[in-house]
Amino acid sequence: MGPGWFAALVRAAREAVPDARFSALLDCGDNVGAALAAIRSDIEGVVFTGRADVAGRLADIAQQHGVCLETERPPAALDLGDVFFASRQDIETRCAELLG
Repeated sequence: MGPGWFAALVRAAREAVPDARFSALLDCGDNVGAALAAIRSDIEGVVFTGRADVAGRLADIAQQHGVCLETERPPAALDLGDVFFASRQDIETRCAELLG
């Protein structure tokens, strides 16, 4: 979908639940172009797992935009990939377990 879509999704989530506290990272893997696009879209945080020399240059650009650049994927707090086709009730239960 791209960084613009992701930024809009995060913005909508913050507007829908203004008291929620969360940070959002867009995982760009080793894709330099995606990481640059995310940084330029002022995504709060970007994960880039490519070459260290490229990560260094991206970190400089990210800092200029006030974006946090991570070079390692943090452990997943909530990954709904394995329940993508689960029922709404199962997904809500899983989210409640994590957040409760």
